[in-house]
Amino acid sequence: MSQRQRIVAVYPGTFDPLTLGHEDILQRAAGMFDELVLAVAVAHHKRTMFSLDERLALAAEVTAPLGNVRVDAYRGLLRDYCLAHHVRVVVRGVRAATDFDYEFQMAGMNRHLMPGVDTIFLTPQAETQFISSTFVREIATLGGDVAALVSPSVHKRLQERVAQVREA
Repeated sequence: MSQRQRIVAVYPGTFDPLTLGHEDILQRAAGMFDELVLAVAVAHHKRTMFSLDERLALAAEVTAPLGNVRVDAYRGLLRDYCLAHHVRVVVRGVRAATDFDYEFQMAGMNRHLMPGVDTIFLTPQAETQFISSTFVREIATLGGDVAALVSPSVHKRLQERVAQVREA
């Protein structure tokens, strides 16, 4: 009888910041794979609220209770990261039809670039389906309460960052 090959999956994104919706996807995906890598993108195409090091630190703190989740940074094509780290599955969260359209196209392109890697889509719980990092950043920046949308450690850092911006 042959031994099952270890399955490594990656959940890529900018995670600026990591939300409860991301955490929901992370927790469920962690239960499906031998190892799950939360791959934090350098985000060369976006201006982020938090630096890469800050996003990595927050992700490490939030994922610490999940024993098979590793946090790592990546730059460039996801394809290159997946091939270098023997990733077999890409995990993507899909909140609505508009997300699915974009993610479906991205999955097709990724399949073209890396035929041996599959993409799976997970939908967040109903309570977190409406949460996006963009909404969280905007609400926090405008003085709104985002405590119910992010973990306590992320909320604390958001409050500190918003205070820094206001003082500047």
